[in-house]
Amino acid sequence: FPVTIATGVMKTDIAFIKAPIGKIKIYFKKPNLFKIKKEGGISLLPKGGLSVNLSSLIASSNYTTIDAGLQDVGAKKLRVVKLLPNEETSDVVISTLYINEKESLIEKAITTTKENGTYTMLMNYGTYSNYGLPDKVVFEFNTKNYKLPKGITLEFEDDSKPLSAAQQLKNKKGRVEISYKNYSVNKGIPAAIFN
Repeated sequence: FPVTIATGVMKTDIAFIKAPIGKIKIYFKKPNLFKIKKEGGISLLPKGGLSVNLSSLIASSNYTTIDAGLQDVGAKKLRVVKLLPNEETSDVVISTLYINEKESLIEKAITTTKENGTYTMLMNYGTYSNYGLPDKVVFEFNTKNYKLPKGITLEFEDDSKPLSAAQQLKNKKGRVEISYKNYSVNKGIPAAIFN
């Protein structure tokens, strides 16, 4: 499926930031073009985050694959595979994929990058699993190096002296949850969408 358009809702949970649940539209074009547009408001995603999606990780064959065996995850036995980029210039240092071999689906991916730290993606499948498309993706990341967009205010629980935004976000976890409502597969999209 070279072109996919999806609609859904995005819930953002980042320490001290109140962001409403928002309707989103997601565009993907093979091999690695990916764009999320949120209706109104600000989309709070770490730089390089969801744009480093699973398709862009595995679209290239320019990595070394290491089989790391089977691991019990809940009631499932998942195949663990590590991807090491062959290019020294790659921002990705290592990706660990947890694969449901029976269904041929990646259920979890942990990626460590040079610039944006380590993040985890958890995928739940249902309606569109035959296309390898998740119904829900949970993206977790460390907010240590997260830069707040201009105009975002922080909420404080008491009247104590507020800490800087950097101090508030240090060693906290961020979480973005996307629930896909529907997909349109193999649709045409103008290239300008991805700019």
